[in-house]
Amino acid sequence: MLHWVYWVVVVVVAGVATFKARGAQVTYDGRSLIIDGHRKILFSGSIHYPRSTPQMWASLIAKAKEGGVDVIQTYVFWNRHEPQPGQYDFNGRYDLAKFIKEIQAQGLYACLRIGPFIESEWSYGGLPFWLHDVHGIVYRTDNEPFKFYMQNFTTKIVNLMKSEGLYASQGGPIILSQVRK
Repeated sequence: MLHWVYWVVVVVVAGVATFKARGAQVTYDGRSLIIDGHRKILFSGSIHYPRSTPQMWASLIAKAKEGGVDVIQTYVFWNRHEPQPGQYDFNGRYDLAKFIKEIQAQGLYACLRIGPFIESEWSYGGLPFWLHDVHGIVYRTDNEPFKFYMQNFTTKIVNLMKSEGLYASQGGPIILSQVRK
């Protein structure tokens, strides 16, 4: 039987992160992130892209950077990106890749909190409402129907970020991805 943990952090840092410092090596040793051979204490702040407009993102990220933030973390809002099974929306305020690219343009790291469940006072915890119609589904458990749809969405997001070259191993800003059931 698969044992689920409440928090799962997927470290996607092996490789070269060229957006911040040419040739910066980003690794993880079980205790901390190591950038260019030095343990780093990174300060993060959350900016949830759907709560603002794309026109606001640059200013919000700049203010966070000015305040001493090194990492912008954001939830990925499943219910906004997949309003119907298999129908995806990454336009306008849901343009996740554009948001991550703005983080990169300002020289910050990103932590992508893929979810699927989010705790940010968001309707239905960010889960798409259509899930309640799936026969036999039990949310946030070792439940085959839930795991099936969760895996589909998570794979969609990871592949989107990879196709845009946004993981640190590709020269992008994403140093961590988090999956939380």
